[in-house]
Amino acid sequence: MLFCGLFIVRFGESQTLQNLPQDYFVHPLDIELKLSGSFGELRSNHFHSGLDIKTNQRTGANVIAAAAGYVSRIKIEHYGYGKALYITHPNGYTTVYAHLEKFAPRIEEYIKKRQYEQESYEIQLYPDDLDLRVDQGETVAYSGNTGGSGGPHLHFEIRDGDARPINPLLFGIKIPDSRLPLVKQIKAYPLDTESTINGKNEAQLLRVISLGSGKFKTEPFSAYGEIGIGVNTNDQMDAASNQNGVYDIKTYFNGKPSFEMTFDRFSFDETRYINQMIDYEHFQQNKSRISKLFIPDGSPLSLYRETNNNGKLKLLDPEAKHTYKIAITDFDGNLSEINMDITNESKNEYLSLKDPKNATLVAHNESFSTTKGSFTLTIPKGTLYEDTFLNISENADVLKVHEDVIPLHKNMILNYDMKSKVGDDMGKYYIARITPWGAAYHVSSTLKGNTLTAFTKTLGTYGIRKDTNPPTIVPVNFKSGQWLSKNKTLTLKIEDKETGVQAYRATLNGKFILMEYDYKTDLITYDFSNGVSTETDNQLVVIVTDNVGNSTKFEANFQRKE
Repeated sequence: MLFCGLFIVRFGESQTLQNLPQDYFVHPLDIELKLSGSFGELRSNHFHSGLDIKTNQRTGANVIAAAAGYVSRIKIEHYGYGKALYITHPNGYTTVYAHLEKFAPRIEEYIKKRQYEQESYEIQLYPDDLDLRVDQGETVAYSGNTGGSGGPHLHFEIRDGDARPINPLLFGIKIPDSRLPLVKQIKAYPLDTESTINGKNEAQLLRVISLGSGKFKTEPFSAYGEIGIGVNTNDQMDAASNQNGVYDIKTYFNGKPSFEMTFDRFSFDETRYINQMIDYEHFQQNKSRISKLFIPDGSPLSLYRETNNNGKLKLLDPEAKHTYKIAITDFDGNLSEINMDITNESKNEYLSLKDPKNATLVAHNESFSTTKGSFTLTIPKGTLYEDTFLNISENADVLKVHEDVIPLHKNMILNYDMKSKVGDDMGKYYIARITPWGAAYHVSSTLKGNTLTAFTKTLGTYGIRKDTNPPTIVPVNFKSGQWLSKNKTLTLKIEDKETGVQAYRATLNGKFILMEYDYKTDLITYDFSNGVSTETDNQLVVIVTDNVGNSTKFEANFQRKE
């Protein structure tokens, strides 16, 4: 970094993105590109790492290799990216294709052979560079809705040699966009205990006034001390109504550059710092994301560019007047501007700040531990982004750790002393997160000796629950005793309404069969084209286990001729 007074230039990002290959990658779908999600878009706990390309609400669109190369990684999981394919190219970049329905035949054959060898649907493979070579434009897969997808689409990424995702639009991929970024909310923040906005030491939303043609202003306001500004903004493209992320945000204080943030590249290691970059409490309470236009202390985000005093404004001279401008652009350069007038107010000598009642100050740079009833709570060093007052209490085996308005970067640790449960089938107990309306959600828990342990990155209320109910298994497209010669698949619905499905296994005539699991529909499906059994009389056995070890066994007989 180069320091010039208080002006800081962060090198290492945009400077190395100047000479990216143009026209090297072709569109990954052979249909018109319409986006439901853009690069860098603000998501829960992460920045979006690619483009979400619409497939007209259908699965099965041809997914083509954006450039020649070889399949370097294949990952199939129930959640996350679902079925994903990684292609490494001679220029050092890797393209990623995710939420796929299935793979091209030779790739599908390669994968299924290894799934059957490992007797696992979930699998991760790293083929050699000679195993699965592909040509540019070759169909490598078919679009789907697998994993954590919220609807049929293709998730497409371009990563550099350090596995950092880069905005694919920087490589010459064109998406028509003539629409101006949207401006929804502006918020002002006092950044220390002496600073004020309109006389108060609390953040305040400012009324946004549209002037037309992408021009906005806010109501004038007064402030004292060190303050910051935040904005809630989105972009829309020509062919879709989805509200996506913007590309660049700059600010100017009294006509001089103050702050810039560009969504061009980031590292997966830094993506969770989004929770420090946004107003997390505002998001939790209002479900709208306000981006802070200043750099929080300790943030390593490489999205930040040029800043003056980290984008923070110092307002100390009484009655001095200032101008502040926010310039928001999408990738095609469509510009929206917000102009703000700020008047310095005098320091509030009568400002009275009280520590939160019954709260404990937890330092962000030290480990913290406390015991409440049968619970021991540990918050490791670096879990909090800043020193924070937390309300921590316990009552009747329910531990309240503040509420989910403060983000955690790492896991906090909950230990529960199970001595009172000895002899009561202790393995069926788990730690659950309890919502304000009383619902309980399983948190992955492990029992060692008499201690039940859970790790979580969410503040809130936690209690102890016991699950003795086994999962349910219901056949969907067949009944025991039927002839199934016309069936292409066997489909069953598996559910566990308390702790969730942890594992399942199916055999046909004693042989393992591959069943794909879609957690969104609770369905597992076997495709007869796998050819595990060609016998007329068949016995199917399915065993499903939940997250505390309860299991259910389903058996059925059927007849079938090809």
